[in-house]
Amino acid sequence: MTEVTKKILTVDDDPDILTLLGMRLKAAGYQVIAASNAEEALSQIAISRPHLVITDLRMPGMDGLTLFDTIHKSDPALPVIMITAHGSIPDAVAATQRGVFGFLTKPFDSKSLLQQVETALRVGTSALHSDADDADIEWRQSIITRSPQMENLLGQAKLMAISDASVFIQGESGTGKELLARAIHHASPRRNQPFIAINCGAIPEALLESELFGHSKGAFTGALRDHKGLFQTADGGTLFLDEIGDMPLPLQVKLLRALQERAIRPVGSSSSISIDVRIISATHRNLAEEMKSGRFREDLYYRINVVGLDIPALAARREDISLLANNFLNELATKYRKKLNGFAPEAMELLIAAPWPGNVRQLQNIVEQTVVLCTTPLIPVTLVQKALQEDIGGIVPFEIARKNFERDYLVKLLKATNGGVTQAARLAQRNRTEFYKLLQRHQLTPALFKNDPTTH
Repeated sequence: MTEVTKKILTVDDDPDILTLLGMRLKAAGYQVIAASNAEEALSQIAISRPHLVITDLRMPGMDGLTLFDTIHKSDPALPVIMITAHGSIPDAVAATQRGVFGFLTKPFDSKSLLQQVETALRVGTSALHSDADDADIEWRQSIITRSPQMENLLGQAKLMAISDASVFIQGESGTGKELLARAIHHASPRRNQPFIAINCGAIPEALLESELFGHSKGAFTGALRDHKGLFQTADGGTLFLDEIGDMPLPLQVKLLRALQERAIRPVGSSSSISIDVRIISATHRNLAEEMKSGRFREDLYYRINVVGLDIPALAARREDISLLANNFLNELATKYRKKLNGFAPEAMELLIAAPWPGNVRQLQNIVEQTVVLCTTPLIPVTLVQKALQEDIGGIVPFEIARKNFERDYLVKLLKATNGGVTQAARLAQRNRTEFYKLLQRHQLTPALFKNDPTTH
């Protein structure tokens, strides 16, 4: 399969430097996106998700290191190369200590530049970007998204899947924690071994120990034969402990011992059994608060949380709503043998604007209700209103959206509406003139969203 051309974002307030960088990188076969300042660069990152950023250190407004820090908070694996005309050893040391991939001084040598670019792309994006040419794309095929937030999360997940480190997934109910756990398993060397999932909050304490560790014949009334627990069943593979925050304290102690010793002892048995299991755990609870209140063991927390992932709520990635809703619609139309062409525009607007406290699971349920009840080719807004069972007030009025999130807010709206300014302005409760001024302030071009470049 043909490799997708790597995208490089160049950032410099000097147009001559941008032109020179563009010429040299394009000649080497790269796709180049230029930005004249850090604010424009952040907007371009949200739109096009480059594989590498090359930025000037000294710029008016936000400087290169502040830009790097902002990028690093949301996407720690995106490599950044820093260029400056005021280069010095202290600058280089400070930049590299903060995680900047490379450091070049103006006038830069083309050979050195291209060598650093090649290394950064090889090291920084091999697992981060899920491009269409990725032969291993199947590992995350069940996770449908075009959200940069989710793509960054998946990039981190794939990086950590290679190791055997325990992974802790935090997220609200219905965000897809088990889907992410399965994706990590499918991207790991254990992919051909079992993936076993258990909801720790759905099984009574008396039964949960036996389910996890197994039991010997005669261990308790009704134990008529030896029972192999889920640790043994998952041997060689992955055990997913969902809602681990609901696990009773006595079992937390036994789980900690099993993880420390890499061995389990079935209920009623006097001997231990060695296990080889990768642990992925998840919860919707705030375990920091649970530890403070004494409901969750601190030592177990640090054992399961070697690497942490935080799944964003659906309301935080509204650009995914139309994508998910249409995918569910197609699946459910097939299931119920109905010929449906999609949602009416007003119905989709309502879906995009809904609060979604139940996240993706709630969206799937709402779509299923509308599919079952629909008698027309397009699902009307009235069916969506009925399914939601409440008056949706719309997306948060723009005046109460904090200034620091204006750009992200606008990007989400334009992605959700595929660059439709009229619809986006209506959702933001602003007239077109005001909305265009906001777009200009953040240097966002609606045309760039017509064919969303973050979709694969």
